[in-house]
Amino acid sequence: MNKINITNLQSSKTQGGFTLIEIAIVLVIIGLLLGGVLQGQQLIENSRIRNATNSFNGIAAGAFSYQDRYGRMPGDDSAGDSADATVIQARGDAWASVSPGDGDGIVDAALASTFTGAEEVGDFFQHMRAAGFLAGDADLADANALPQNPFGGLIGITTAAMGGGMNGTKVCMSNVNGSAAIALDTQLDDGDSDGGRFRATTGVAGANTAPDNAGATGAYTEDDIYTVCYRI
Repeated sequence: MNKINITNLQSSKTQGGFTLIEIAIVLVIIGLLLGGVLQGQQLIENSRIRNATNSFNGIAAGAFSYQDRYGRMPGDDSAGDSADATVIQARGDAWASVSPGDGDGIVDAALASTFTGAEEVGDFFQHMRAAGFLAGDADLADANALPQNPFGGLIGITTAAMGGGMNGTKVCMSNVNGSAAIALDTQLDDGDSDGGRFRATTGVAGANTAPDNAGATGAYTEDDIYTVCYRI
C-alpha cells in the first residue's frame, strides 16, 4: 500500500498566491504613488506659470521704471548721443559694455528679431540689467542677453504688429505648452488667443518660434506649443 507523504501535503498547502487583502494593499500603494507623481507634475506646472506671470509683469514694470528714470525706453536709449557709446557707458561700471540704441523713440524689434537679439532686442535686456531692473550680467549682448523662460524657451520682445494686428511693445515667450498658454492668457488677459493684449502664435516644440501677425488658428489646444506675447 502506498504511503501518503504528509510533508509534501503540508508544503503544497503553504505554496499559494497573494491574498485579496494583499493585492488590495498593493493597488492602494500604486494608486498613492501615481497620485503623488501627478500632483507633483501639476505643482511644477503651476510654479512655471506663476514664474512666467511674474516675468511678464516684472519686465513691464522695469521697462516703465527705466523710462521714468532715463526718459527713453530700454533698448532705444542712447543717452542723448547715438553716435557715441561712451556717453551711455559713462553712467557707471555696470554700463561699461552697454551698447546704445539709436534714440529714435521706438524700440526697433521686428518679429524675426524677437528671439535673435538683433536690432534693439538684445539692447533692451542689456539696458534693463545695467540699470538694475533685471537680474543678470549686463555684459551679455545680442542673443546672449535674452533671458530663459520657465518653459525652456527664451524671453524676447517685439514692437511689430503680431497676433492679428496687436501693436506696441510686447514681451514674448517661446516654447509654451498649451495648458500653460491657456492659464497665462486667462490670468493676464481674456483667454482669447487672438484678442486683447495677450496673443499667441502656434510654435514648434523645442524651438524659439518667432511670433507672426496671423496669430493662433482658433482656440488654444493643450496639445500645441505656442509663442505667447503680452503687450506692456
